[in-house]
Amino acid sequence: MPPTLRCIAIDDEPIALDIIKAHAGKVPFLDLKRTFVNAFEALTFLKTETVDLIFLDINMPDLTGLDFAQVVGNKSLVVFTTAYPEYALQGFELSALDYLLKPIAFGRFMQAANKAYERLSGDSKKSPFVFVKDGYDWVRINLDELQYVESEGNYLTFQETGKKALTRMTITEAIDLLPADQFMRVHKSYIVALDRIEKIERHQLTIGKAQIPLAGSYRDELLERVK
Repeated sequence: MPPTLRCIAIDDEPIALDIIKAHAGKVPFLDLKRTFVNAFEALTFLKTETVDLIFLDINMPDLTGLDFAQVVGNKSLVVFTTAYPEYALQGFELSALDYLLKPIAFGRFMQAANKAYERLSGDSKKSPFVFVKDGYDWVRINLDELQYVESEGNYLTFQETGKKALTRMTITEAIDLLPADQFMRVHKSYIVALDRIEKIERHQLTIGKAQIPLAGSYRDELLERVK
C-alpha cells in the first residue's frame, strides 16, 4: 500500500463534491479529510491542518479558486476542477499540478492522483505507474511493464510481463488513465503499449505470445505513430 496523501476538496456545488468524494474513496493512497462548499471555511481549516493535495473548483462566488490558490501558495499541491476549459492557462501559471474538466471521469481523476503521489513521494524519477483494484486489493501496474489492456464487458485485464490484474473499469476510463504518448487503442476491446509491438499485420498485431486484433479504423494512425 502506498503512503497516504491527506487531501481536501472545495467546490460550491455539493454534487461536484460528491463525485470527488466517490472517486477519492476508490484510490488507496488518498485520505479525503474534508470537503467544503465555502472557500473561506477551507482557509480556516488550513490554518490548523496540513494537507498534501487540494481539489479546487475555480468558478466560485466571493473567492475564486485562482485567488484561493494564490493565498495557499506552495503549501499544498493543487488540482483545479472546473467546467470551463478557458481557465486552464491561468491554472497552470499558478503551478497547478493538474486541471480536471467536469464532469470528471474516474480514470482522469486517478491520473491526477498518481501524479500527486509521484511528486510528493519523490518517485518521479522511477518508472511511472498506476494503481488498479483487483478484487479487494489495490495492485500497482508499472507502465514500462504493461503490454496491453483487454476489455470484456465492464472488466479489464491489465497484462504486464509475467503477471496480470483484473479490474472493474471501462476501456474509456483506461484510455483516460494511461499516458496517450505510450498507449493506443487499436480495437474496441484492446489498448496496447506502442513500444511492445513486435509485428503489425493487416488485421492483427503481435505482442509477446499474444495476437491482438487490429481494427481497420485504427490501422493508419497506428502505422503513423510507430514510424
